[in-house]
Amino acid sequence: MRATVIVFAVRAVVFATAAIVPAFAHHSFSAEYDANKPVNVQGVVAKLAWVNPHAYIYIEAKDASGKVTRYAFETSSPNALLRRGWKRDSLKEGDQVTVDGYLAKDSRPLSDGSLHGNARLVTLANGKTVFAGTSADDGGPGAGK
Repeated sequence: MRATVIVFAVRAVVFATAAIVPAFAHHSFSAEYDANKPVNVQGVVAKLAWVNPHAYIYIEAKDASGKVTRYAFETSSPNALLRRGWKRDSLKEGDQVTVDGYLAKDSRPLSDGSLHGNARLVTLANGKTVFAGTSADDGGPGAGK
């Protein structure tokens, strides 16, 4: 009988820990991005990764000399984007966009060479602005306003 109670208690602790850990795994804006590094990038959609836990928009932007820089902007989860009116085909490769966001604290490029950022707003070529609803909502610039 006592062994059964101990086994039940151990299982309950393991289950509770497994349920809580994912909540702590999610990062806040301030853990990864720098509110003092705002960025406004005008460029072409190179790729849209509609994946969990965050979708990514890859933008290729040319500077004045013609050099192309690739950015990987984190957005909300696909589910959150759907609730905001986005669809898988809301952005297509080759679309002209402007992304307002913030660069990562770690300025090293990602493994694919992209600069990492957090998108707040995406403006389409027709002027329509779409809220990207990212972790900037969680302690990022303007939070609580």
